[in-house]
Amino acid sequence: MIPLMIEMRVLTPDEWRVWRELRLDALATAPYAFGARLSDWQGDGDREERWRGRLAIPGSHNLVATLDARAVGMVSGVHTDDVGVVELISMWVHADARGRGVGDALVDSVVQWARKAGATRLRLAVTPGNEAAVRLYRRHGFAPTEELGDLMPNGLREQVMARHLDPS
Repeated sequence: MIPLMIEMRVLTPDEWRVWRELRLDALATAPYAFGARLSDWQGDGDREERWRGRLAIPGSHNLVATLDARAVGMVSGVHTDDVGVVELISMWVHADARGRGVGDALVDSVVQWARKAGATRLRLAVTPGNEAAVRLYRRHGFAPTEELGDLMPNGLREQVMARHLDPS
């Protein structure tokens, strides 16, 4: 059996089309997993400058995972207003790439970036009922917090999870 070759690529704002394609696929195929809706990013929301702006968030780390030369996953790491705290956002893996280590590689990449950025805490929000994502995050040391997550369009609140980061 040939081992899988998962590659990570950091995107620049000039590569907004790659991010756009993955994000629209994510919102269309897994609407339950995001606070944003597909309609938020279509029509008037589907503008080049908006996509570029998303990838140009100051200090952000925007990754695409490729498997066998095909983009199959995405994630971002962003700074927060809290000193030492960064956030993992916009995580998604294409359905046919799940269970193949792509999610683990994406989370590991954000953890490495967060450590290099000097963060001591990495947080994320997961939608209620997304048990596959919760299992992935628990494997990587995340635990539920008492923080209130954002209110989603369906009236439920996201569950905030976090993990401590050692400096090494």
